[in-house]
Amino acid sequence: MTDVELIQCELLVLRCQRRDPGAANELVTLFEKPLLYYLRRMAGSEADAWDLVQETWISVFRALPKLRDTRTLPAFLYRTARNHALAHLRHAKVNLRLYAAVEDSVSDTSPEPVFTPDDATAVHLGLEQLSLPHREALTLYFLQDLTIEEIASVLAIPPGTVKSRLHHAKKALATVMHKGTAHDQP
Repeated sequence: MTDVELIQCELLVLRCQRRDPGAANELVTLFEKPLLYYLRRMAGSEADAWDLVQETWISVFRALPKLRDTRTLPAFLYRTARNHALAHLRHAKVNLRLYAAVEDSVSDTSPEPVFTPDDATAVHLGLEQLSLPHREALTLYFLQDLTIEEIASVLAIPPGTVKSRLHHAKKALATVMHKGTAHDQP
């Protein structure tokens, strides 16, 4: 997020905490599309993603009065959404053992792939073929514009692991896009 967007977000949180009725609508408007996109990548279906968006907002608005650092709202929002998505996936009996997998610790010095705006359609299609941890990291970083530290907070992992996951996810996405194979599917 830009500095202007962060300041706007902070002001909206403060207005919500003061029970300004219009602030909640503005906050939802600001984050609804990006949040839906993120949850759609997690949940697998549009209907489930919309349900998760609603559950996320209910949880966020209940906790918002206690949020001390208003600058942390984006990370708090996505962490809440992620928790709801993982609970949904557990309930749906989706295999989440991918989260227990450790990233390849071998030092990889090859250059990371570069994606251009012309690759947008292929990137969105390629994301669907990545493992959930890789899809999630790329979505939060590139499409939600969260920082490494914010992603670490959302995913509850160290920043170094976020960097590693992003590196491996970019390579997996490039493989999927250029070879048409699902590189990291189990």
